[in-house]
Formats: sequence, C-alpha cells, structure tokens
Amino acid sequence: MVRMRKKVLMPLFLILMLLAIPAYAQCPYEGRTVTLKAPAVSVTSTGELVGVPTDFIITVAPGSGHVYVETWPLTQVDMQASARLAAEVAGRVLGVDMSKYDVFIQVKADSPIIGGPSAGGTMTVGIIAAIMGWDIRKDVMMTGMINPDGSIGPVGGILEKASAAHQAGAKIFLIPEGQRIQVVTESKSRQIGPITQITTTQRKVDVVKYAQERWGLKVIEVKDIYDAVYYFTGHKLERPKPRTNVIINTSFLESEAKKDYKETEDYYNEIKRKLAESDVGYSTYSYLKAALDDASRTLKMAEDSLNQEKYYTAMSLDFQARIIIRHVDWYIDVYEGKDIDDIFSEVKDEIKSVENYVSNLTIKGVTMLQTVAASETRIEEAKEYLKEAEASYYNQDYWNAVGNAAYAYERAKTAELWAKLGEKFAGKTVISRDAIKKAARDQLDNAKLIVMYITSMFGEQNLKDLVDLLNKGEEYYEDGKYSAALFSAMEARIRGEVILDTIGIENVSVLKDKLSMMKEDAKNAIGLAQEGGTLPLLSIAYYEFAESYEAKGDLQDIITAMVFYQYAKETALVFQEWKVKVGNTSEVISSPIVTTTTTTSSTTTSTTTTTTTQLPSTSICGPGILLLLPLLALIRRR
Repeated sequence: MVRMRKKVLMPLFLILMLLAIPAYAQCPYEGRTVTLKAPAVSVTSTGELVGVPTDFIITVAPGSGHVYVETWPLTQVDMQASARLAAEVAGRVLGVDMSKYDVFIQVKADSPIIGGPSAGGTMTVGIIAAIMGWDIRKDVMMTGMINPDGSIGPVGGILEKASAAHQAGAKIFLIPEGQRIQVVTESKSRQIGPITQITTTQRKVDVVKYAQERWGLKVIEVKDIYDAVYYFTGHKLERPKPRTNVIINTSFLESEAKKDYKETEDYYNEIKRKLAESDVGYSTYSYLKAALDDASRTLKMAEDSLNQEKYYTAMSLDFQARIIIRHVDWYIDVYEGKDIDDIFSEVKDEIKSVENYVSNLTIKGVTMLQTVAASETRIEEAKEYLKEAEASYYNQDYWNAVGNAAYAYERAKTAELWAKLGEKFAGKTVISRDAIKKAARDQLDNAKLIVMYITSMFGEQNLKDLVDLLNKGEEYYEDGKYSAALFSAMEARIRGEVILDTIGIENVSVLKDKLSMMKEDAKNAIGLAQEGGTLPLLSIAYYEFAESYEAKGDLQDIITAMVFYQYAKETALVFQEWKVKVGNTSEVISSPIVTTTTTTSSTTTSTTTTTTTQLPSTSICGPGILLLLPLLALIRRR
C-alpha cells in the first residue's frame, strides 16, 4: 500500500513542479515593494460619480521587461497600457534599462472603479521609488495621467478624488497642473402643477480653496513626474531643459514658401482670366467670382505671413487658396463639357504617384520620420476626399464632387512636399520598420486607453470625432503605414487630453494661462530635440501654426492653439532619449536592485543608502498556483 502511494505521489509531484515553474516566472524573486494610495472614481447605481481610495502595491524585481497588473475588483477601463507606459517613463527618467526588470502592480479597491489612465502618474512614482529604494510619504496622494514625455496629464472627477484622498487620511493631494478650477453642473427640479421644471447651472470651483476649507487638505498642482517624485519622496530629479535659449523659426521652408506663393499667385491670375473668358452664365459667374475673391483674400494673408517670416503659415494659406482656385478651374471645365471622370482619373494618378514615391523611401533619422508620417497621413486624407468626390458625383452634386476632388489633388501635392523635405533633411541612422511599428502600437494603446477613459465618463456619442480619429490610426496600422499610425494615435491622445483639460471652461484668461504653459513646454521640447541632433521640422511647423491661432485670441482659437502646441511638443520628443540628474550628480542613476546576481547587496547613491530585499525562494504567485491547489488536495486524499 505504501509503495502504491509512492508511485502515485511521484508523478503528481513532478506535475506540481512543472506547473510551479511558469507560475514562479511571473513572481518577483527579489526586488523592492512600495505601497501607495491613489483616489479613483466609481459609478454608483444611480450614475453618480464618487471617489474611492485605492491601494497600489508595486514591486520591481530583476526580470525581462514584463509588466504584470492585477486589479480587484476589475476596473471598467483596462489599466495595462497605462502601467506599461508608467514603467517606460520611469526607465527614461532614471536612465534605467527596464528590459532588465519586471514590474508587478496590484490594484485593490473596496468597490468597482473606472480605472484607466488617471493613476498613471501614481504608478510611475511607485516604480521609480521601488527601483531607487526610496520611501513613500503616506500622507500624499495624487491623480493624473502619465504622458510619454513625463508630464502629468489631465483627468476627470477631481472633486470626487479629493474627497477620496481626505477619506484615506492624505494631507497633500497632487493634481495635474492647470486643473485647479473645476466646473460643476448642478440640476434643480421644481414642481409646477403637473409639470416638473429642471434648471441646470454651471459653477466654477477652486479645488485648492474648497479642499482646504472643507477638509484641511492641501491641493498642489504638479507639472510632471519630477514634481510628483519630489512631493512623494523628498528626492529631487532634475528635469531635462535646453542648455541654451531656444529660437524657433521656419526658415528651413523659406525657399519652398516663396516658390509656393509665386506659383499659387500665378495660378490665381490664370484662372481669373479663364473665368472672365468662359461661357458660364451670370449666376454661375457671380458664384465663381466670389470664390476667387475669397482665394485672393487668403493669398493676401499668405503674403503677410511671408513678410513676417512665418513660412509654414504662408504655405498653409497657399494650400487653402489653391483648393478654391482649382475648384473654380475644374468647375469651369466641367461646365464647358469636360468629363468629370477625367478629373477623378487625374487625381487618382497623382495620389498613386506620390504614394509609390513615399512607400519606397528609407526613413533615416527622426526628422525624416516626422515628414514621412506627415506624407502618409496626407495621402490617406487625399484618398478619403476622392471617395467623397465620387459619392457626391453619384448623387449628382457636381459642385461638391469637383470641390472634394480639388482638395484631394492639392492634399496629395502637400504629401509630396513633406516627403521631399524628409529627403532633404534626412539623417544618417536608419529607423527600422519594426521600431516604428512598436512605437505606433504603444501610442495606439495609450490613445485607446485615454479615449475609453473619456467616453466612459462623457459617452461615446459625444466624442465621435475622437473615436473616429483613433479608429483611423488603427486602420493605418493594419495597412502597414506605421508612421501615419504613430502620429494619428498621438493626435487622438492629445485631442483627448485637451478635451479633459478644457471641458466646461469658458473663461479666456484661464485658457490663456494653460496655453502659455503648453507653449513653453513645446518650446523646451523642440530645444531638447535640436540639442540632441534632430531638426524637428514638423514640430517647428506646428509651433508656428499654433502661434497663428493664439494671435486670434478667441476661445476656440485658443483651444486649437493648445492642440497644436501639444502636437509640437509630442512630435519633437518621438524617439528622443532622456537624461537625468539627481541634484548635481551623474546623469545615470544607479539602482540598488541587483540584476546580475541573487545575493543580498547594498548600493550607495548620492542621496540614499539602501539594501536589496530578497524574497523567499519558495514564493509562488500568479495563475499557476490556482492549478496546483486541486492537486494538493488530491495528494492529501491519497
């Protein structure tokens, strides 16, 4: 009987060990663990948002670059992409190769939470503190997304989260810079006989004053992860800044802009004569003449921009004028008997020619990556407008059919221009297709997380344009246009962040304060890129374009300027490496976590002395343990 039991136990023991191996691979053998609290938002059965204190238990251990996330209860919006980005940013900030570490994040709350990216900043702080062995203050909590550049991005539900921070015993609550003023919508109902009258009003709340008066909670706005780390740990990480004064201009476009203006002006004069000599009737002539007058005014604005050395703005205005001029040109042709299918064929040939040219380019350097991405997105936009033109023609709407065809043709021309600029300013280092593909996938995942987060609070039907933009990025990715996918995802994420940052704010002065901060950030990012040996053409162009909207000063123009300043910043930092200092010490920080040996050791840095913690070798976690439990019971029964 004893021999039979041994025969049964041996194979079961072997199975047990085999199952333990993969489970063990997902567990930290040695490393450091920190625990932070963060406020989250939960939705009640009545649809009301309430704040919920949430525990984040973060362990960093030697590994191979994996990030494991466990949430309980499950979050409404997945946090995996936010956790991956947090690890990536932590590595960049510290100059640490995160492919040598695994990160384990446990998220625990008392009720289901929305989740998503709003704890990204907190997770990044936790990962940095775990790597460095720094203690975390227990009386500090934070809400805010982490962006790829290390900035703390805007979130929703800040008042509810302030309440959760107070409940958890926090004395300091960190929020994203620029979100001090929150807009609260209040509804009051009044019964008038059989009729219920509902009145909705909006009220601005200063979160800093409100939280201090009500709970004695100190609310502090933080700009980026460098600020956040200081408040949580007391350690200062020096943020990267350009060493010299940054001068931004689009002089690299001067020759192209002057040539473009001259050609557009000549085209305008040619079509003006063509209209005068045409056989169109009075009403058609008047209509086309009004369109050309509009083009003339746009050309005058382009000329003014040239004189101000705003070359990208001038070229953008030329583009707008040429669309109108070509629209008039081709409409006269159709009126006088030209087959509109011939126009469509001309547009298709132009798009195909440019697409073939761009697809055969080898991307050398970040500058060329930017310009090729600009080309690819413009080619796809041209295709979409051509489809719109064909649909209008099918519906016998000839005016819009010709107008959309004109836009598609001119858009393809601008795609060619950007591609040629890329070749002109190409670097020496080839950026591999796989690297661009990975960067695009990461950006798409981050954008998707933010879009899901926003739509979970405000509804997808109210944000259709944002969802469509993200879907377009996914289509580019599926078609293998990774440069276009990368920048489309970036655009979707930025637009989502600006929505969160500006929703409900109608005070122009408040928006201008936010705008000035974004402008300075964009300027610094461009400066860092230039010092790193990159001429960020697209970023500089976006910066100048943002300035043109900023100058107009209207509320919507300010928001548009915000978007373009954010574009400028983000595109400048694509594929840029970061450098960091602790105080005035070395640029690369040493982590006390040992990645080459399993023995206990200690490492001294300029700011702290710490010792590696080693977990027991019998520790098992992850899903594998769930499979082992029934077998253990079976052994006992035997």
